[in-house]
Amino acid sequence: MMVEPTPALVFYTMTINAAYGYCILVVCLSWLIQTWLGINVLRARRAYDVQNPRVYGDHMFNCIQRAYQNSIENYPSFVALMLIGGLHYPRMSAFGGFLWTISRIFYARGYYSGDPSKRLKGAFGYLGMFIMFMCTFITGLSTLQWV
Repeated sequence: MMVEPTPALVFYTMTINAAYGYCILVVCLSWLIQTWLGINVLRARRAYDVQNPRVYGDHMFNCIQRAYQNSIENYPSFVALMLIGGLHYPRMSAFGGFLWTISRIFYARGYYSGDPSKRLKGAFGYLGMFIMFMCTFITGLSTLQWV
């Protein structure tokens, strides 16, 4: 039985839609929000006297720090899903990314109240993450020409 050799290198060419610029702008906005969250942690370190390298302190500091920590834990997935899904679905990916980015403000402000359950005001961001995931998943399928 003869097996066809698989090409070692396959080139894939794609034209990027001008609307991909929305994805880039949402990533820039998200960076600003992440920076704001980080600055809040620096301010809280001074206010609650929590010196580096300590990660936790009193309850209010922990709430401020956790809002930032959760955002940076999710940030690599956010950027990857936004930029890959945006290759084929730039407007939908940008919309999902905008939802996630804005949700970080609601999430943080809820946490900053001192009542961690209020962070759930930002839970709508997971809808944005799911939208970006679906855009990325379908981009993968269409790149493989499975759909």
